[in-house]
Amino acid sequence: MKVIGISGYSGSGKTTLIERVIPELVVEGFKVSLIKHAHHEFDIDQPGKDSWRHRQAGATEVLITSNRRWALMHEMRNEEEPSLAQQLEHLAPCDVVIIEGYKNEIVPKIEVHRAASNKPLLFSGDANIVALATDELLATSLPQFGIDDAEGIAQFIIRHLALRKPPIRLIK
Repeated sequence: MKVIGISGYSGSGKTTLIERVIPELVVEGFKVSLIKHAHHEFDIDQPGKDSWRHRQAGATEVLITSNRRWALMHEMRNEEEPSLAQQLEHLAPCDVVIIEGYKNEIVPKIEVHRAASNKPLLFSGDANIVALATDELLATSLPQFGIDDAEGIAQFIIRHLALRKPPIRLIK
C-alpha cells in the first residue's frame, strides 16, 4: 500500500478536497482507503443502539455487519493511541491510503492552505510536504495546485507514488 497525507489546519478544506480526489483515483482504476485522525473524542455509534449498549457494558470491540458494509469499533480503555503504522495494518489491501490529519507523520503529504485562514504554512517546517493545494500563489518550488483541482492533484498522487494501474480485464 502506498500512503499520501493531506495536511492542513482545521477549516482549510482537507475533507472536501479528499472527497473530490477519491473519485478521480477510483475512475483511474485504483482501490483507495482512508484513515482520518481525530484530535477529540468521537463516536460513530448512536446512544441507545445495541452496539452502543454493548460497548457501554464493557466490550472492547464491537463489529457491526450487514450485506452492504461492516464497521469495527475498538474501545481504547486506557490503552495508548495506536500509531499510524498499527492502524494501517487494520486495512484490507488497496493501492493507496489517504491519510487526513497526522500532521507530524513521516509520510509524503499535500498541504491544503487557504489565504483567508491566516494560519501559518506547514511546508516550510515539514520536509515531507511534497505539494500544495492552495488558493494563492506561494513562494516555493513545490508543485502547487488550485484548491479545487482534484483531477490535477489525483494525477500528481499517481505520479508521485508511482501507482501502477491494474491491468484491464477482458470479460468473456
